[in-house]
Amino acid sequence: MIFHVVLQEAEDGWIVAECPALPGCVSQGRDQKEAMENIREAITAWLWAEDQKAFSAMIPTGQTQFVLN
Repeated sequence: MIFHVVLQEAEDGWIVAECPALPGCVSQGRDQKEAMENIREAITAWLWAEDQKAFSAMIPTGQTQFVLN
């Protein structure tokens, strides 16, 4: 998947990275490279958390099934 990321320099010199398509998905880094690495990790974590919320809403407690590939 491709996500647009906005980079802005903070007052303290750090680079803040935000993914507008994913509310609250924000990270930072000492430079642009580090900020991009960190926002990639934040996007992955955000998507995983949303998947977990959706999964737990679908399956009643005690009836969890996992599919491995």
